Amino acid sequence: MSHLAADPPPNGFRTFSILWASQSVSVLGSALSAFAFNIYLAQTVFPLESQKPQLALALSVTALAFTFTAMLGAPLAGVWADRRDRRATMLGCDLISAALALSIGLLLLLWHPSFWSLLPLVALTGLVGSFHMSAFDTSYATLVSSAQLPRANGMMQTIQSLSGLASPAIAALLVALPALARKGGQDTWLSGLESGVPLAFLLDAVSFSVAALVLTRLRIPSPAAYAPTETGEKRSILSEIGFGWRYILDRRPLLWLLLTFALVNFVSGPLGIFETLLTKYQLAPDWQARGYSFAPALALLTTLGSVGGVLGGVVISAWGGLKRRRVLGVLVPMILLGAAQLLFGASRSLYLSGAALLLFGLTVPFLNAHSQSIWQGQVPPALQGRVFSVRRLIAQFTGPLSIALASFAAAAFPVGWVVMALAAVLIVFCVGQLFNPALRRVEDQAGLDQEAARRSTRRAVLRQRPRT
Repeated sequence: MSHLAADPPPNGFRTFSILWASQSVSVLGSALSAFAFNIYLAQTVFPLESQKPQLALALSVTALAFTFTAMLGAPLAGVWADRRDRRATMLGCDLISAALALSIGLLLLLWHPSFWSLLPLVALTGLVGSFHMSAFDTSYATLVSSAQLPRANGMMQTIQSLSGLASPAIAALLVALPALARKGGQDTWLSGLESGVPLAFLLDAVSFSVAALVLTRLRIPSPAAYAPTETGEKRSILSEIGFGWRYILDRRPLLWLLLTFALVNFVSGPLGIFETLLTKYQLAPDWQARGYSFAPALALLTTLGSVGGVLGGVVISAWGGLKRRRVLGVLVPMILLGAAQLLFGASRSLYLSGAALLLFGLTVPFLNAHSQSIWQGQVPPALQGRVFSVRRLIAQFTGPLSIALASFAAAAFPVGWVVMALAAVLIVFCVGQLFNPALRRVEDQAGLDQEAARRSTRRAVLRQRPRT
């Protein structure tokens, strides 16, 4: 038996496609600003070879400020998504995100703020994004039929990849626009800018505004409020968060799946930081010999990784993924992902590194789409906000930890060695999980429900025992 939504609206896939396209615009804007900010840190704030530790710390702290607040806000965001209008939640988050991007852009344009003064805005952006993600992630299962979900999941996996494909070149161009204007002898406001980084944030604000405008014209169903108590009373927010935890903990195969993703996120979480550092230092002799500068070299690597993601998303959208034993569609791509990261850490060639990131990006849509299909079949739509937010918290809690450790590891050891060591751990672990009987039962709906019922009964019996 499946918990998928039974009666999506007749035009649900059309609505989903419009929602997907409009939100892709905002994701592209965010990718532009994030990429431009990394270039800003590497070329403007910490440009010297001797500043490698400071650059590693700044990249780590920036990523940590965003991901840590997003992770901490996830449980509350999940409860909110199940209790409130999901369309209104996404609309409000898009508008707030537009205001935050505009604020950062104006600060960079009109003043010269310190790196640390921008971190609160970055952290708030992560928190708002967590609420948006919970509403978005749980909305499309109510819009499309179970037969169309694999295709929808494949399309969802292409959002980040499409933005990554376009954003590096566009961001590099935006950053270079003032210098190009000065080189061309143009005496305009553009030539007076120190760099084009503020332009990327201003475009990010516009992209969020476009996404919000489209949402005003869409109708997105929200499930009726779920009341898990026998009396029909609404639970407190804390008990609602606890419900999401218990739902997963009572189904141990789901917990194993999450712990596997937790390790993947620990291994790959700081990859964006390592990519910048490897490009700037380990790959510098090669890209200099080929006539590149830093920004185009970094853009090439990021673009190739995104090309892989787009190709993987297109294939999984057309194919629909495995219909049985979908856990293999998670674990096998994870092993290939680890192999790609191992090659990336070992490479001294710009083009070989690009090929490794292409393979890395190719695997991500496969493992994410199969995982999402498993979860959508196990969790009723009315519960997905709470359960998926806790799922996100468990799977991603290692990301901030690895990002925090990345700066120290990169300062103490060669970055390539760190990348290879993490990849080797992932490969060994995922090969072992192929033989984990609990994880291989993750798609046994009846078995998981029976296991959850037994654990719930055991808790009830323990609560009724008299205390001595």
